[in-house]
Amino acid sequence: MKIQDARLAVTAAAPAGFPREGVPEIAFLGRSNVGKSSLLNALAGRRALARTSSTPGKTRLAHFFEITRDATDRGRRKLLFVDLPGYGWAQVAKTERAAWQRLVEGYLEGRVPLRLAILLHDVRREPTDHELDLLAWLAEREIPALIAVTKCDKEKPSRRAARLRAIAAAYGDAPLVATSSETKDGVDALWKAIDARL
Repeated sequence: MKIQDARLAVTAAAPAGFPREGVPEIAFLGRSNVGKSSLLNALAGRRALARTSSTPGKTRLAHFFEITRDATDRGRRKLLFVDLPGYGWAQVAKTERAAWQRLVEGYLEGRVPLRLAILLHDVRREPTDHELDLLAWLAEREIPALIAVTKCDKEKPSRRAARLRAIAAAYGDAPLVATSSETKDGVDALWKAIDARL
């Protein structure tokens, strides 16, 4: 499907600011500096829909991006990409981290239109308790989840396959898609996985 429009719809600091429930939503989660903004831009076919930064932890709010696609035989189809605050590397106070956690959990636990949570993972890193606990937390709440391995272009081809096997083994049965925002590898596959949940 061709993307007709992509725009920032709502930015929220608390659940009270979330948009009214309507179109399906896809949530994006992951460590700070994992490449969430870059992957969102690649999926939307836009260079600067989501702001990217070299400073980890810049996403401190929930950003809702409205994506409109041309579904040809069924007219236009809309959905929301939800960019949630990252964790792990940001140099911020514990109180602010606690506020981020409340924001993320407040979104994930009660959001009826949520169709899929995409957990991003840098191909060069080992899964940590943060990621594994988050995946288990989603499973307990029966929220479908998928692992998007990011920055695959940063790993040498001779090591990439081994890294992907190791990451897949660590995450168990969770579906996994290898991606690169730079080369656009995996973007179509990720869209197919998203469409399967809509």
